[in-house]
Amino acid sequence: MRLFVALELPWDLRERLAALGGGVPGARWVPAENLHLTLRFIGEVPPFRAEELDHALAALRARRFALTLAGIGTFAKAGRETVLWVGVERNERLDHLQGKIETALQRAGLEPERRRFAPHVSLARLDNAAPDKLAAFVQRHNLFRTDPFAVEHFTLFSSRLGKEQAAYEPEVEYSLA
Repeated sequence: MRLFVALELPWDLRERLAALGGGVPGARWVPAENLHLTLRFIGEVPPFRAEELDHALAALRARRFALTLAGIGTFAKAGRETVLWVGVERNERLDHLQGKIETALQRAGLEPERRRFAPHVSLARLDNAAPDKLAAFVQRHNLFRTDPFAVEHFTLFSSRLGKEQAAYEPEVEYSLA
């Protein structure tokens, strides 16, 4: 199984984010049903390991909180823009939850995550996107901001890679107190 831990977004917010898509040649827009905020990518694991990870996550205790998405930007690799994203307003409770998830997964036997947590929602994968169109998109939407929304649970997802896009399936929801 290919797994990751994420926050699901309210459907109306996913639709609003998906409606931003377009106007950037070379961008593969993430469909509304796949929009989420990844807390920890796990990767391929055998079924027994998935069960251990589930138990570790189920034992985790954290409080509910409100989250606000704000700003638009890109990630680059080797000087090339690869991902267009919407950012997350700084949130100590989100950082606390992500830290607890990371600790629980390491205790269950996963290697530590090497990348620093940079909370975001990926809007599009960029394949040689036209730089001028991409810059214009970011500039046009850089003041993007949502109202705060409630985060009442986090989810363990499985991911199946497809020809056009991955299919994400919620496996287990873990409630926050």
